[in-house]
Amino acid sequence: MRLYDYLFTKEDPDQVDEGQDYKGNLNPNSLEVLAGCKLEPSLKNAQTGSRYQFERMGYFCVDPDSTPGKPVFNRTVTLRDTWAKIEKQQQRQ
Repeated sequence: MRLYDYLFTKEDPDQVDEGQDYKGNLNPNSLEVLAGCKLEPSLKNAQTGSRYQFERMGYFCVDPDSTPGKPVFNRTVTLRDTWAKIEKQQQRQ
């Protein structure tokens, strides 16, 4: 499974300190790769492009990197809103 998150740590990647550029706002955790995940047996031959919802994880699409018996799933939509959480924390400060 490939879990994608926001590419930038700020909503506006150009919001940087003087002398820096947008690369300073890259999210080092924008991609998390999970191996050895357990799936329903019916998913072992999932076709490229097929979409599924995994409980409490989000929506996933079968990646073209999949091989017979070894599917690769990319998360396309999460079930949580990271920006809302960040904004709520900033309002508390």
